[in-house]
Amino acid sequence: MTNTQIKENTQAQTPSIDWLTDLNVFAVNRVPAHSDHVYYATMEEAKEASAMKMRHDLNGNWKFHYSINPDSRPERFYERDFECSAWGNIKVPGHIQLQGYGTPQYVNTIYPWDGHRDVSPPEIPKDFNPVGSYVKYFEVPETMENKPVYISFQGVESAFFIWLNGEFVGYSEDSFTPAEFDLTPFLSTGENKLAVEVFQRSTGSWLEDQDFWRFSGIFRDVYLYTVPEIHAQDIHIHTDLDSSYKNGELKVDLTFLSNVPAGSKIIAELCDEKGNIAAKKSSELTGEKSSVSMEVEAPKLWSAENPYLYKLYIQIYNASGVLVEVIPQKVGFRKFELVDKIMLLNGKRIVFKGVNRHEFNCRSGRAITKEDMLWDIKTLKQNNINAVRTSHYPNQSYWYELCDEYGIYVIDEMNLETHGTWQWMGVVEPSRNIPGNKPEWQNIVLDRAVSMVQRDKNHPSVLIWSCGNESYAGEVILNVSRYFKSVDPSRLVHYEGVFHNRDYNETSDMESRMYAKPADIEGYLNNNPEKPYISCEYMHAMGNSLGGMDKYTALENKYPMYQGGFIWDYIDQSLVKKDRYGQEFFAYGGDFGDRPSDYGFCTNGIVYSNRELSPKMQEVKYLYQNIKLNVDKSGVDIRNESLFEDTSAYYLEYILFLEGKELYRNQDQVVILPQSEGRVEFNWPAELLNKAGEYVIITSLNLKEEQLWADAGYELAFGQYVFEDIQKNAQVPSGDLRVAYGTQNIGVHGTDFSIMFCRKAKSLISMKYGGREMIEAPLLPLFWRATTDNDRGFSQGFTSGCWYAASLARQSTGLDVKELKDKVEVTFTYKFSIHSEIEVKNTFTVLADGSVHVKSLYHGADNLPQMPIFALSFKVSADYDQLEWYAMGPEENYSDRAAGARLGVFTNRVADNLSGYVRPQESGNRTGVRWVNLTNSDGHGIKISSTSRPVECNFSPYTAFELENAAHPYELPNVHYTVVTVAGRQMGVGGDDSWGAPVYPEHLVKANEDMEFEFMIRPIK
Repeated sequence: MTNTQIKENTQAQTPSIDWLTDLNVFAVNRVPAHSDHVYYATMEEAKEASAMKMRHDLNGNWKFHYSINPDSRPERFYERDFECSAWGNIKVPGHIQLQGYGTPQYVNTIYPWDGHRDVSPPEIPKDFNPVGSYVKYFEVPETMENKPVYISFQGVESAFFIWLNGEFVGYSEDSFTPAEFDLTPFLSTGENKLAVEVFQRSTGSWLEDQDFWRFSGIFRDVYLYTVPEIHAQDIHIHTDLDSSYKNGELKVDLTFLSNVPAGSKIIAELCDEKGNIAAKKSSELTGEKSSVSMEVEAPKLWSAENPYLYKLYIQIYNASGVLVEVIPQKVGFRKFELVDKIMLLNGKRIVFKGVNRHEFNCRSGRAITKEDMLWDIKTLKQNNINAVRTSHYPNQSYWYELCDEYGIYVIDEMNLETHGTWQWMGVVEPSRNIPGNKPEWQNIVLDRAVSMVQRDKNHPSVLIWSCGNESYAGEVILNVSRYFKSVDPSRLVHYEGVFHNRDYNETSDMESRMYAKPADIEGYLNNNPEKPYISCEYMHAMGNSLGGMDKYTALENKYPMYQGGFIWDYIDQSLVKKDRYGQEFFAYGGDFGDRPSDYGFCTNGIVYSNRELSPKMQEVKYLYQNIKLNVDKSGVDIRNESLFEDTSAYYLEYILFLEGKELYRNQDQVVILPQSEGRVEFNWPAELLNKAGEYVIITSLNLKEEQLWADAGYELAFGQYVFEDIQKNAQVPSGDLRVAYGTQNIGVHGTDFSIMFCRKAKSLISMKYGGREMIEAPLLPLFWRATTDNDRGFSQGFTSGCWYAASLARQSTGLDVKELKDKVEVTFTYKFSIHSEIEVKNTFTVLADGSVHVKSLYHGADNLPQMPIFALSFKVSADYDQLEWYAMGPEENYSDRAAGARLGVFTNRVADNLSGYVRPQESGNRTGVRWVNLTNSDGHGIKISSTSRPVECNFSPYTAFELENAAHPYELPNVHYTVVTVAGRQMGVGGDDSWGAPVYPEHLVKANEDMEFEFMIRPIK
């Protein structure tokens, strides 16, 4: 491919809706794609970096009419005398379907018309193709009078026509890159009528089958702009480093809007962060193209660890020596290359600790704000995420500016996905694939690549161009890759789809796979690989997920050619909706009556759609740490895996706890060079370790100074060590107990308490302390957890549903009471209908102080499926809703998602343990539980503590079965109880994918193995 732009149809034509299905018409009269630079009239304005005076915002309310299909649209609404004052208003930017018109629809791989209309590309359904007719009245700003005026649409989905004052201006497809038009010939003095006709479906819809909500409308900014008498329409910044990565070269290619008059000149000044001039060059300008180059001695290099940006001021003077344009352009010096099969940044092997990110807001969909983006970029940095893939379309320009400034590596992905043309119900069948090898699709696809590259090429954060997503493989996409390389050899090219057809392996510079298991990745890396490996998608974070992520991050130091991956994905795509009673909830696919739908498959975020962190982020932050803290009893080994930065920006803090109480805290200054290791010895009084009990040492690295993305003191890395020097001897209380044997109940009574067991209920039914009853429902065996999204994906309800039944019904086959010195033992034995051999024995030992020791023993049997959980569960009044834990936390954790949890004392409320997963499911569990205090507002309650070994606990407003039977939180009943679940073991949550990947064997609960656990219940008075 050549590096020329796609030749667009620039002749004024009579617009036709036939263009919607014409592969050869996708851009009529559209301004050629160009860089997203800003420009000013003076150096003062450029240095202030304020809003451009040569732009005029058209965002806000527009007049609007919605039509269900093209036949019902007001076809001549663009005419000057067409009356539309009675139309309603719509907000721009914004989606039509989120402003009271039409219906949002969520589908993943299938096309939205699947099952409604049988059409083949490039055809589209004619009877359901919603049309939005937009009108905006404006007057040309004084600053633009008698000057050329252009209009820029930053994002319109999926195709649109534009008229001004009744005259046709142009047409464009591609929802996610700018479309700009010259309005100058059509402007009038005074009021102008701008008319835009937006079609939801077009040929482009076949190329935009991404896993997202299907919206339409003008959803990104719209503005007018003018240009000075000499205008650099496009600039291309080239930076390079010498072989030692010490000295740099800067070259700027400029393309002007028209021929530059003789005698014009350019001055380029490169300034460092303090405003000092690092390099300067001037030259004469001639023709429509020009270049300027300069050597830069020892520039500071850009990386995610230190995103150092220079400011280049390009000053353009006319033949009279008058400054007419200043372009302030941020420049990052960095070199990204493939050397000996390894991707290097500035000479160092890079590891992507990444995430896929949709642009999304729970109220406005993909029409996100700058505030949303600022929150996102800070969240990435705060949680050690160093890379983002713009899945699966170019993002707003501001996002790339933030990635440049804050330091995030970007895979910039073009707007292409045709998943529904080659894979059905998981089966690959490419005979109908587009674009494939179909030459008629070449230009419309390549246009999308051109638009992305030309806009984003000057952002140092962009390391890799991506040819799109899940569109199989073929000559068309291979040509896209060749185009990328021809216009920009400074970056690599990514495309995962060649995994399905190795004839087109040349398309991608790296081996990229989706949801490959760690064993499969190792198989590739151990088999003489040709290319470095990344997981462009891994860890499908749907609902309660992300278990086993440590198996992937462990590969980073094992295989040099393993260079990281990108979690799927960053933010839940759930939308705020009201239920029938007017209460807001987070809706997913199908909740709007949208059919077909892929329902809750849109909620895979490590961040909830309202931009609150999910508990999964705790694990991500830890496993993505650049600096590892390996703690032992006497000190901490620090391994700095950063490529360029030492640890001088942080202070080391270490804290010693005994049984959760802080004994000692100290700080130390430590400088560990990048890619190096060091050690710090702890300095605390030796006598602190003389007491009996469990000690915990928590170490952390914290920011010394405030950064753009976090306050001073913010913790970026931690490590812990747990040990017990002198074992505590448990004191057995002494005293008299009275046992009352009734016909149905057995009561054990002591000073100010009574404990009661019931033959009919088959368990402990009452714990009364100081006249307060604690038990609302008896303690009974539990083998079922509320199905998680991943459980549902591997059909746990089908394979292990017998444990659901076993949790609901049991038969008591024995009751044994033993009166011993200072205690009474009551044992219930249970049998279950699912298998004659399995048995559970629960022994309750009442001690003289009113505490109850509980021991549960399970006898297993062969030929039973995996058990979700082995636990005891009971209810107390919902008045008891205050929790103080000494456990692994502070966020929920599971056996396969506990690396980021730390042992300590923390508090929360019972309601907090119902995590914000859009579909109710198991959540709120804590592993490593030593003790938990459950109290009411007066401080009364019970303490649950482990004895021989830690247990797992959950305190929820709902039972597992109530959660199981609710598809949305609003379907859950009113809260009457706190449901206490104490488990010996619960299976992990998994996360390799959400459509069949099992939990790893070491995190399963095997039904053929005998198990036991024990804990203590004590009163808190």
